[in-house]
Amino acid sequence: MESQILMSEELFERVLDRLAHQLLEHHDFNKTDIVGLQPRGYDLAKLLKSKLESLLPGCTINCGGLDTTFHRDDFRRREKPIAPQSTSMPFLVEGRNVILVDDVLFTGRTIRAGLDALLTHGRPETVKLLVLVDRRFQRELPIEPQFIGKSVDSIDWQYVKVEWSELGETCRVMLLNEKPE
Repeated sequence: MESQILMSEELFERVLDRLAHQLLEHHDFNKTDIVGLQPRGYDLAKLLKSKLESLLPGCTINCGGLDTTFHRDDFRRREKPIAPQSTSMPFLVEGRNVILVDDVLFTGRTIRAGLDALLTHGRPETVKLLVLVDRRFQRELPIEPQFIGKSVDSIDWQYVKVEWSELGETCRVMLLNEKPE
């Protein structure tokens, strides 16, 4: 299987740093929360939280993880039973600003499900979307990210694979020419 590295571990660190600084430019984290979509969006959200707290000494940022499994429009169409992830939201988002985080934006269906899941934790003031990789030309829903790690022009049979290190502190992103099994 041919693959192309879109983001090495070194580039990932620079992208994470850039995204954290962009968030600082646009948000007051006294009233802004970070919510990642399980599983890899939550991993990315936790890394962003850590980076932001190191840039804002003394500030504690709310960070949660949402499971979108039963909010998806296709969850009953699967051949095998699905196993949901856990939701870790120890706070409400009522009246707060939310940065919704996911690893790859493709059709927009996971983000739509994430918005539905988010509403079970309150009605936020605003929701902004941050993605590590935006596959720009395959959108099925009118969803656009405000913060993007990397934009990729790919065709529908290609697959973006995000590989996290064992400790989940670094990752690399690859574009595969076929979906892995």
